[in-house]
Amino acid sequence: MGHILLVDDDPHIRDLLSFALRQAGMTTREAGDGEEAYAAIQHELPDLIVLDINMPRLNGLDLCRRLREHGGLAAQVPILFLSSRDDAIDRIVGIELGADDYVVKPFSPREVVARIGAILKRGAPSAAPPPAPSAHVAHHKLTLDSDAWEARWDGTLIATTATEFQLLLALAGTPGKVFTRDALIDRLRGPGFALTDRTIDSHIRNLRAKFAGGGCTDLIETRAGIGYRIGGCA
Repeated sequence: MGHILLVDDDPHIRDLLSFALRQAGMTTREAGDGEEAYAAIQHELPDLIVLDINMPRLNGLDLCRRLREHGGLAAQVPILFLSSRDDAIDRIVGIELGADDYVVKPFSPREVVARIGAILKRGAPSAAPPPAPSAHVAHHKLTLDSDAWEARWDGTLIATTATEFQLLLALAGTPGKVFTRDALIDRLRGPGFALTDRTIDSHIRNLRAKFAGGGCTDLIETRAGIGYRIGGCA
């Protein structure tokens, strides 16, 4: 069902979530700060990280940044942020760093478990919406392998989060189709899930920046007032 790393400096929150997740059939490990969590990740890779933002030694945003920038398998692990503030800036920064979801304290453990389950289900290869009969999608120099969950530009591997990969898969699977933000939200999370227009925009910015670093400057087009479609990728 999933092995979850719980990272929070409040032991009560860790105990609460650990109990709820074990009841849902998942296994857990705990860390009290970002440095302890980073060491635990190097020892054993979790399936998902629940990460508090405000912590001593190494906060959640900095740990997320470190994991995403260093690449490798750890860069692909989904992250769900916890925060004591419903701060739009924290929320957007977290998503831009590569987080998959965001929950504000105080929260319902049941809601957190449900969101974790949705992220894990979305990240499983069998859960990916097949855009074509083949597991491989090619659009000019962009290639996507939904078996390996790898995105490549002109043969070069570009590290993406599970959410970013799903977003690319939806766009590249139907070249020419313009997706509204609502349509992308439904495709990524299912109708009614707690994802916003601004979150989609943040993922689009992340993807553009990552592929621009590899030489692709026309990955995704914006259609003003409508939404997004895959670019020329030539």
